[in-house]
Amino acid sequence: MKYIHKAFDENWVAPLGPNVNGFEDDIESFLDSEVKVAALSAGTAALHLALIACGVGYGDEVICQSMTFSASANPIAYQGAIPVFVDSEPDTWNMCPEQLREAVRSRFSKGKKPKAIIIVHLYGMPAKMDEILTVAKEFDIPVIEDAAEALGSTYKGKACGTFGHFGVLSFNGNKIITTSGGGALVCHSQEDKDKAVFLSTQAREDAPHYQHSHIGYNYRMSNICAGIGRGQMEVLGDRVVARRAMHDFYVDLLKGIEGVRVFSEPSTDYFSNHWLSAIMVDPVLIGKTREDLRFAFLEDNIETRPLWKPMHLQPVFADAPYYGELVAENLFDKGLCLPSGSNLTDKDRDRIAATIFKIFNV
Repeated sequence: MKYIHKAFDENWVAPLGPNVNGFEDDIESFLDSEVKVAALSAGTAALHLALIACGVGYGDEVICQSMTFSASANPIAYQGAIPVFVDSEPDTWNMCPEQLREAVRSRFSKGKKPKAIIIVHLYGMPAKMDEILTVAKEFDIPVIEDAAEALGSTYKGKACGTFGHFGVLSFNGNKIITTSGGGALVCHSQEDKDKAVFLSTQAREDAPHYQHSHIGYNYRMSNICAGIGRGQMEVLGDRVVARRAMHDFYVDLLKGIEGVRVFSEPSTDYFSNHWLSAIMVDPVLIGKTREDLRFAFLEDNIETRPLWKPMHLQPVFADAPYYGELVAENLFDKGLCLPSGSNLTDKDRDRIAATIFKIFNV
């Protein structure tokens, strides 16, 4: 509230002002990397601008992780480009480096060089960045990191969102911190940030009149929303601790139940903020499906959800190329997201535990 009140007191309400600059500085400090951050109206806006910066245009191809939310793929269509979807691997549920290599080779064999690779750190879990970046470097394709769900996650000690040519953050209402709605583009040069800010403010040029030589967008974050973000940055560390504690709660609660596996880091190289805690349900081993569990929770007024439906299965992308096997489809069929909020109480956890005990008769 102190940042919001200050914005009103100083009459800084428009999409510029001290809170916007301060919020960008706060994010840069948190990421602990030599990056520049542009605060925008949404993570989707950041991804759109990243594609523009990578030169993606009509008819171009962009490789995209299939196991993700549609906002990872929609901006490809904004540019009139074609998404090429790639399957996941079972360790991190993120883009499979081997399938990525196969996809790139296949597109090259057809005379098409993809303009960018969009990887996603799903549910806060870092992707296999070393392997992915090796493929990208080999074929000279820029990587865009969709770290919308992964603020506070690291891979080998480095912040997610800082590995690729561009990184994308989201501060939507359901993320680990929020600005009510908003996002950010992570850049590696002041020049790239300046270009993003220019395009995000309708590409208005420096002239006494309204001069435009480029198509622009109304994508800049407001000073009010940035004020919310500045306050949220002060508690981001606490939010990460709370989400990780929920993950540990489920690991402890479900240990010993054969056929249920909590989504966890494959090694100490990975540090997930566990934005969402999720499980895989093996109906052969436990005699219950993912849907059996979801409806059992629903009967007790506890919301759970299936994992993201892969993009290559979505009607809107039915004609897009896909490379992979059945990993993403298997995750969708058997995966369930559990209550993961930072504000869950002991009473809430007791309710969840009671339902688990009832479901599995333990």
